[in-house]
Amino acid sequence: MPEQTLKGTMSIDKYLRKIEVTDRLNGEIVPIIYGLYGEVGSLLTVAKKGFRETKETMAQKQDKLHEFGDVLWYIAALCRRTDISLAEIFRLVTANGNYTTNRSNKDVSIESMAKSHLSASADLLARKNFVLGKSVSNLFDHCGNIIVTKERLAELVDSFFRTLSTNGFSLEEVAYANWEKTSDRFIKPCSKRLPKFDCEFDSEERLPDKFEIEFLSRNCGQSYLRWNGVKIGDPLSDNISNGDDYRYHDVFHLAYAAILHWSPVFRSLIKHKRKSNPSLDEAQDGGRAIVVEEGVTAWIFSQAKQRDYFEDYKELSFDMLKTVKQFTAGYEVDRCPLSLWEQAILEGYRVFREIRKQESGIVRGNRHSRTIDFIHFK
Repeated sequence: MPEQTLKGTMSIDKYLRKIEVTDRLNGEIVPIIYGLYGEVGSLLTVAKKGFRETKETMAQKQDKLHEFGDVLWYIAALCRRTDISLAEIFRLVTANGNYTTNRSNKDVSIESMAKSHLSASADLLARKNFVLGKSVSNLFDHCGNIIVTKERLAELVDSFFRTLSTNGFSLEEVAYANWEKTSDRFIKPCSKRLPKFDCEFDSEERLPDKFEIEFLSRNCGQSYLRWNGVKIGDPLSDNISNGDDYRYHDVFHLAYAAILHWSPVFRSLIKHKRKSNPSLDEAQDGGRAIVVEEGVTAWIFSQAKQRDYFEDYKELSFDMLKTVKQFTAGYEVDRCPLSLWEQAILEGYRVFREIRKQESGIVRGNRHSRTIDFIHFK
């Protein structure tokens, strides 16, 4: 086996410090074991596609990179729960002669591992992936009891390293990709660093910093909006055989405007498009951007209908948020972290549930505090 190298600038301890704050599983070990099994299974699912497709796409490679990152995350979480040092496990693994390491006085660095099998055959890839799966199963005895020891973790980490190398990834890119993904999802961003998109434009081309939009219902089942005493947009019905109150869906656009500082739909309704910048107006405020926003809103709504419109939900699944990101890729809102999207969606549905009950009322948005509220008509 060609010699592999483990070296660089991001230390194990630094990685552990960074990702520990993204661990929301309350110190329990069973969900971690489930997660580890699940991520290795997901990795095998991604690898399976390589057998039916002649060329790996960029999206498949990115999916595989993230699955490896998730496996690393769960290994770190397992070490944390068993008081076993991941740095020590790395040292045990790299002491077997198959690796060279760049050591400091305090830590083993993990920046890169040589990509020694970039042209590996599908058979070799499969065998390495299977070995990784077997190493996870070795964390149990024949009765299904969890047994986590340094030796078994070292076996798991060793197979993880070898599988990484065989798939052409470095430990550096996996660790950094995992940090970016988990921080984007779980760490509340600093408000000063969040994008605003239109702060340099005049007021008539900005989304209003504060707004109050009246939702009014007609006896025929239609809903319409009024801003500053003026009707905006067209009256809406549910446009579906079995009514689901989608006629109130403009509340989601208002939530995006207040919390994400983005909504081509709301800009169009109130005629605050950024026309002084023609290229921005076309690319970010134009018809395609409006269709994208309406599309992602309708898709989220289809998911919400199956989940009681997110009532009592404290968070959303990563898969759902990832799909939202894919929907909006290439548009300025792509700069907003997943945690902010989660806030906008959950807050939008909180207000939506209020409108469903009352049928009319005022939706108040505040871009400074990135909040949205519902006010009952007196």
